[in-house]
Amino acid sequence: MPAKLTETTPTYEQAQLQLQLFEQRREARLREARDWFSKNYFATNMQESMQLAAPGTENGAKVMMVFSYWEQACALLNYGLLHEDLFFETTGEFFGVWERVRPFVAEGRKMFTNPGFLAHMEKAAGRFEQWCEARSPGQIAAMRKFMEQMKPKTATA
Repeated sequence: MPAKLTETTPTYEQAQLQLQLFEQRREARLREARDWFSKNYFATNMQESMQLAAPGTENGAKVMMVFSYWEQACALLNYGLLHEDLFFETTGEFFGVWERVRPFVAEGRKMFTNPGFLAHMEKAAGRFEQWCEARSPGQIAAMRKFMEQMKPKTATA
């Protein structure tokens, strides 16, 4: 017998869209970009970010692929096209990306004269923090501690 649908149950369309996003994540170039980002993108300010991933370089393209993918996914979430619980239960990677740029995103917005730069990711990350803390207090702090340990020793000095 199928589960009873409730107001909080994702719709078929929301589930389909979520699966489409997952399929996009598996695309070879995006997978390569996400892998590079997780292993190498440890900037602490915009100057370091630009050195790591200068516009027009291969690494710059990888960073922009990661940023634009998660910004688009978070925009779909923020506009209500994705089911928030389902997204947050199955998609935490965007939060890791956000945490890497959070300390200097304001600097990036000023540099690019774009107050909306990564704004969808920021909004979704704020809700994700609240969502996690309501369900598992301390999870965000533990995630941040783990992410700090992932940094290369030279990045923390």
